[in-house]
Amino acid sequence: MSSMDPTEIFRQEASELFEILEGALLDLGLRPDDRELVDSAFRALHTIKGSGAMFGFDKVAAFTHEFETAFELVRKGEIKPTQELISVALAAKDYIRALIEAPDSADSIIGDAILDDLKRFVAPVEQVLSVETNGETPVVSESRPAGWQLRLEFESHILRNGSNPLDLLDDLCKLGPCFVVPLTDGMPLLDDLEPEDCYLKWDVTLHSGCDKAEIDDVFMFVQDEMKLTRVPLAQVERAPPALAMPLVEAEPAAPAAAPIPAAAEPVAPRERRREEPKRTEERGIATVRVQAERLDELMDRVGELVIAQARLSQLAAAGSDLSIKMIAEEIERLAASLRDTTMGARMVPIGSLFGRFRRLVHDLSRDLGKPVEFVTSGEDTELDKTMIECLADPLVHLIRNAIDHGIEDSETRAAAGKTEQGRIELYAVHSGAQVLVTVKDNGGGLSTARIRAKAEEQGLIAPGVAISDHEIHQFLFHPGFSTAQTISALSGRGVGMDVVKRTIENMRGSIDLSTKVGEGTSVTLRLPLTLAIIEGLLIRVGEGRYIIPLPAVEECVELTADDERSRGRNFLNVRGNLVPFLRLRDILDVPGAPGQHQKTIIISTGETRVGLVADQIIGNHQTVIKSLSKLHSDVTIFSGATILGDGTAALILDVAQLVGLAQSRSEKQQMSEAA
Repeated sequence: MSSMDPTEIFRQEASELFEILEGALLDLGLRPDDRELVDSAFRALHTIKGSGAMFGFDKVAAFTHEFETAFELVRKGEIKPTQELISVALAAKDYIRALIEAPDSADSIIGDAILDDLKRFVAPVEQVLSVETNGETPVVSESRPAGWQLRLEFESHILRNGSNPLDLLDDLCKLGPCFVVPLTDGMPLLDDLEPEDCYLKWDVTLHSGCDKAEIDDVFMFVQDEMKLTRVPLAQVERAPPALAMPLVEAEPAAPAAAPIPAAAEPVAPRERRREEPKRTEERGIATVRVQAERLDELMDRVGELVIAQARLSQLAAAGSDLSIKMIAEEIERLAASLRDTTMGARMVPIGSLFGRFRRLVHDLSRDLGKPVEFVTSGEDTELDKTMIECLADPLVHLIRNAIDHGIEDSETRAAAGKTEQGRIELYAVHSGAQVLVTVKDNGGGLSTARIRAKAEEQGLIAPGVAISDHEIHQFLFHPGFSTAQTISALSGRGVGMDVVKRTIENMRGSIDLSTKVGEGTSVTLRLPLTLAIIEGLLIRVGEGRYIIPLPAVEECVELTADDERSRGRNFLNVRGNLVPFLRLRDILDVPGAPGQHQKTIIISTGETRVGLVADQIIGNHQTVIKSLSKLHSDVTIFSGATILGDGTAALILDVAQLVGLAQSRSEKQQMSEAA
């Protein structure tokens, strides 16, 4: 079994820390007085610096140290986290990410420029401090000396975990002059000594004006493996003169420990942490980091098992042996349970995706000069990890369009009686076997007349043809279509929405768009829960069998004689509503005469309904999706294939493409009738 590269593990952990750091910085811009956010950002920085140095990323450690030094002033409350400082800090975070993920492409000139910007915020504070310290050096009162009296007690196994107490003492000495006294009273006899165990304790007198947090940072990575007691020197009784000499000159064989008064404050109070390793192990097995490729491979194996189980069920149904049928039913139950469990392991909360867009909105709001509030909800809604990866780009385009074209500038909003700050909402909800992801803004909305005029200008629709507003809005997703009067660096070329439509259709999803002039626009993406295994409706057309994704099926009706007689019109009357239908025999060029009792499957995508005429509806089918080869990339009406129980293949119909085909035929028929 192959093991992961340690540097790759560091990159994955650093990616999680970057998300924490970015979230804390963005929240800090909204709540600058929140101490917990400052501490959270500082902890993430400190961990990145320490881990980077451990894994050989020296440039990361050096740059992060400078970043951390500047941010320390924020932590101490000496400078305020203004929007300008937050912007520079976010740029520094991006540069550190580049140093980790693509060190060859990270230009040191950019890093130096970012550090110069950080120093602009630090310099005024340093100047004030230098002015205050000019003149006579302040004398610390002998009765109240500045510093700390520390006692360090490490767990005996700390050396085995790769930590070295002497390195930690060296780091502690960087905070100020230290007087270190080792305590050897816990040393065993030579015969009982374990070379890999730590038996020493240390008393440290630290002469420094540092605070508790700076001391804690030194021991950040070993806090669970030690007991740290600290007391301000002002509360410690004066030590005898013999202890004030350097350790190497001390005469006594066993130096006396500096007294620790009863007022000592233990950082992690406990008696003996004998049970701590066990509890740590129990917490450690709560989550396991698994490579995504292994989950994909497991899903493939489950898919093969589902296909084999379908074959077994078909063979059992054809025979008369009851014991075989019972075994087939049991295996079917176990396969379904394993399928659900495996699919659940691939599910990821969509909040991991939503968090990425906070930075996007922050930067666009700053660059365009439009104050925008970004609100998210439904972060706990789970979606297949493959869907999460595919969904990132469409949402980027939708949010960029919403801010650039949807949200008005401050003057326009004020004239319309709106608040100065625009609002972008991003939320997700479960709806049956689908997940609905919505991007909503409170901007000016879409001009339907303007969209229609542009569509007529480009020849996408004949002038005067009566179509619904929903159909007009669909032109926005046409390649090269844009109503923007100017082309900016963000949008205006008519490319983004086309990318959104193609990506969502490749995910077997659909798009709903609603708008109201003066109030805003809402775009909803309807997505299946997974791209691996779906529930499908198995149908027969001629001798071939095909799968229709079950979430797209509304109902099934029989094709009546009246519908047959209206062959030129291709419309069904479904409870008073005219629904266009397609004869799959004609589309698929199936030879032979159709059956006497043809069935019509009504499918829908968004607000559009279409009927598909088939020879027979066989029934429900668990569909393991297999991708088509590149040779079939030009066959647009199929989205994939699956293996049936008898070993034959069945093609999966692409609902969105079939609906689009029906719409185009309906428009041509209306235009011919109008002529």
